[in-house]
Amino acid sequence: MHIRQVTGGLVAALAVTFSLMSGQATAAPAPAQDTAVAARVVTYDASGSAEFRSAVDRGAAIWNESVNAVELVPSAAGQRANIRVLADDGWPRAQTTSLGNGTVWIGRQAVIEGHNTIRISSHELGHILGLPDIKPGPCTSLMSGSTAGTSCTNAYPNAAEKSAVEGYFGGALTRKSGDAPLNTLIVD
Repeated sequence: MHIRQVTGGLVAALAVTFSLMSGQATAAPAPAQDTAVAARVVTYDASGSAEFRSAVDRGAAIWNESVNAVELVPSAAGQRANIRVLADDGWPRAQTTSLGNGTVWIGRQAVIEGHNTIRISSHELGHILGLPDIKPGPCTSLMSGSTAGTSCTNAYPNAAEKSAVEGYFGGALTRKSGDAPLNTLIVD
């Protein structure tokens, strides 16, 4: 699980500075106890993703490597998941019900056309994490989706995409009108 650390180092540094300014050398107080803010856990069920299961797991792992405020974990057997991932013969798409909740379809049509399965998975999970499509866009933008072309295999979010997800789940940002709409089917 990703943990965000908040330390009391600044308090200790200020105490030393003020004590030195007063002419007396004193020991600095012990740093404040570290407090941890846990990432929001979002579960996913990829049991219906057929031949794309490993791509879905890798897409989730990429998000876990890229952000700290949310962690995607497979749901336990019998557990209701936040995200349901399915395979079908259509085009990839995501339906968000609320931030961190919804359904993803890994459509075979895009795979047949030559699009990378891990990029598709990571992109569609990005919608569930609150990101809109950015089309047309370069390969460096995960949310550019299919407009980056079939040669694009980049499955990692760029700095702006990471920052937006951190803000949504960490509380620093509020949703804006350009964000992925909630309770909407997004067909890439």
